[in-house]
Amino acid sequence: MARGDVDERVRHVLLGAFLLGLAVSITLAQTVLTLLAARWLWRLATGRARPGRPLAAPFLAFAGASLLAAALSARPLESLVAAKGLLLIAAFYVVHDALPDAEAADRFLTTLLALTAAVSAVGVLQVALCPWLLPLAPALGKVARNCHRAHGFYSIYMTLAGVLSLVLLAALPRLLSAARAGSAPGWPLAAWLLSGAGLVFTYVRGAWIGFLAGVAVVVGLVRRGQTAAAAAVLLLALVVLLVPGVRRRAESITDPADPTARDRISMWGSGIVMAHEHPVTGIGPGQVKHEYPRYAAPDALRQARGHLHNTPLQILVERGVLGLAAWAWVFAAFFWRAAAVLRALPAGAVRERALVTGSLAAVAGFLVGGLTEYNFGDAEVVLVAYAVMALPFVVERAEPGGHAGIPLLVGAP
Repeated sequence: MARGDVDERVRHVLLGAFLLGLAVSITLAQTVLTLLAARWLWRLATGRARPGRPLAAPFLAFAGASLLAAALSARPLESLVAAKGLLLIAAFYVVHDALPDAEAADRFLTTLLALTAAVSAVGVLQVALCPWLLPLAPALGKVARNCHRAHGFYSIYMTLAGVLSLVLLAALPRLLSAARAGSAPGWPLAAWLLSGAGLVFTYVRGAWIGFLAGVAVVVGLVRRGQTAAAAAVLLLALVVLLVPGVRRRAESITDPADPTARDRISMWGSGIVMAHEHPVTGIGPGQVKHEYPRYAAPDALRQARGHLHNTPLQILVERGVLGLAAWAWVFAAFFWRAAAVLRALPAGAVRERALVTGSLAAVAGFLVGGLTEYNFGDAEVVLVAYAVMALPFVVERAEPGGHAGIPLLVGAP
């Protein structure tokens, strides 16, 4: 068997295992990510890797700022270990290398939608059968525990909500393009709606708001299909209106007396004080749990916290203004480059435009959701975010006249 054939088989097997891990097991996902990274490094060393290292400069700046913050923290070794999330950046590059073209990227996203829909079905059943599941917890493990909110195979509902929001938004433009073409969306639409139901039953308000922000991005970017997008969101809204518990949860978003909302505001105030006292390099990754009790307000619901339920604030507190600036650079560069790819694509490149639009919407939703949750600290969610972020650059590389590192916007309409 030729070496290229072996590499292709390895690629298919590892990508399939990685997708499965993203949906059901962080251990599997991280293990396969290590293997994919080893394959990528081997391909780099042998000159077989696909061209381009998009976003390399901002990613390196963020890694450098994080390591500096860890080295200068009160507990350098512990902080360096806590910065291990930097290794997840490899997901962006291995997905970029492992997907040769837009067709492969489309299959990757469609498979991820199918897997997350299956996990959503488990989550919906968790909530629906909760009273009967609790006695089965010793046999079923975490699937039966905390069943009052959908969490699927993840340990907590916030993780499922973050993953579902990303996948729903990434897949939405593809469904809209199929509807505009007059083809029956079939099972992908059913999978999307089932995933939407799973998102609703996580009861995670920040993810709901992020999802709506991402839908607004889709509506603003698609040339046709706004009506179909609105119809899909209305179907999910019906679930919110018809299920009393979900409706009450949604209503609490605007309730200033809601105890969790008040606690977040108190937490953010404490975080601002921490950042003011450690402005340049912060207190170091993973150090909020040690420092927060000294800054917590007397009336805070909890005097101990591992994070501040706000991604930009968490980055600022842990890594200072240097880390926050580098983190913002990563996403600003992503939006600039991905938008350039979208502008350069011809109107007839339906699949390619849908992939790029979905990626932009998904990352926008991820960032908005991170204003009330520290979703950037959730490894399962971040892995999916990095994978989705890679899709515009797969499209860019495959387009005539485009190559990594140089946006396709020169002369674009």
